[in-house]
Amino acid sequence: MSGPGLRTLIEIDDLSDPRLADYSHQTDVALRKAQHSEHGIYLAESALVLERAVRAGHMPRSVLALGGSVEAAAQALGPYAATTPIFVGPGELLAELTGYILHRGIVAAMNRPALATVEELLADARLVVVLENVADPTNVGAIFRTVAAIGADAVLVTPRCSDPFYRRAIRVSMGTVLQVPWTRTGDWPELAATLHGAGFGIAALALAEGAVSLRDFAASAARPARLALVLGAEGDGLTPEALAAADTIVSIPMAHGIDSLNVAAASAVALWAVSG
Repeated sequence: MSGPGLRTLIEIDDLSDPRLADYSHQTDVALRKAQHSEHGIYLAESALVLERAVRAGHMPRSVLALGGSVEAAAQALGPYAATTPIFVGPGELLAELTGYILHRGIVAAMNRPALATVEELLADARLVVVLENVADPTNVGAIFRTVAAIGADAVLVTPRCSDPFYRRAIRVSMGTVLQVPWTRTGDWPELAATLHGAGFGIAALALAEGAVSLRDFAASAARPARLALVLGAEGDGLTPEALAAADTIVSIPMAHGIDSLNVAAASAVALWAVSG
């Protein structure tokens, strides 16, 4: 079936259609390891996120759309609208296929791009964020949105950090994980050497004895011109290895007996302070 300007509009009538395999109750982990793609797959929900993915150069595989969202899907696909299959069906059927309700009317299966190297991202950067073992994809997505809004140059994600391309992280970030340059890193000895070798000072955000106030650090003339700001896991905070790698440990001054902020909130405060 085709619509105006569309050669690949397909009405869903059989959920066992192998072309729907990308959506069939697939977990984020299964999609990341998909054998039928070069670097794995991720799902982009909503026309806004799909548009940002296409603008970032990511290749769509197909789109699921509620009947009233087809035109929005085609517009978001841009140059891929005529060649990307758009599967359309009622909400109940699509929910049965995916295991969740398509509140935004659209979900697209996208090929994951190859990740850049750490060295490539650092080459022209001045301010980068390192996420160490941040497990909650909601926090990862919120931090990426902060990075995009405030203007850090890249995000480096340690091996045990949640994947920024997980569906929830992409959704919470409003698609900014598709715009902000990011990549996976090695463990701390290697990462610290790479950062220092590129001329970056490492500031770890942590509650620790002897930590420097964020206000004082941001205002200091000695603050590095190239800075890596390290944020740690929810609850446990940064590992001893991260603290040992840091040139400076920084803390956000608190009032009313509160000892810390959620890591996503802390990222916004810290980035705003050091980006000026």
